[in-house]
Amino acid sequence: MKRVYAIEEHCIGCRLCEVRCVTQHSKSKDVVKAHRKEIPTPSRVKVQEQGAISFAVQCRHCEEPACVYSCLSGAMSRDPLTGIVTHDNERCIGCWTCVMVCPTGAVIPDVKTRKVAAKCDLCIGLEIPVCVQNCPNRALVYQEASP
Repeated sequence: MKRVYAIEEHCIGCRLCEVRCVTQHSKSKDVVKAHRKEIPTPSRVKVQEQGAISFAVQCRHCEEPACVYSCLSGAMSRDPLTGIVTHDNERCIGCWTCVMVCPTGAVIPDVKTRKVAAKCDLCIGLEIPVCVQNCPNRALVYQEASP
């Protein structure tokens, strides 16, 4: 299965991955409208910084996903064919159990728009996730997981 990996030596902390993620998951898909006119959904990728080091963190789409196993409503699921861990907003009850058990902190509460969890979906339907497509320094790569 393909996953997004961060190369911290290339990341400059510009947060363009966050901007593009919010835009991709907006109603309009327009960068200005998504951030100025709509209630923005949270970015499913978060840039972490400590001193001179920065890198993007998003869902690892774990083979044994704690978020799926702990989900009380069945809103989290893992596709057995693709390995992508998805979240169904309609089934989510906003209990945040998935947020608490995620080992990377990649599942986040979307308290502004719907009071549900949010996480990276690898931009289902696109060949390459937008965070990877729009990273100016190629600090994010989309490649097969190493064994």
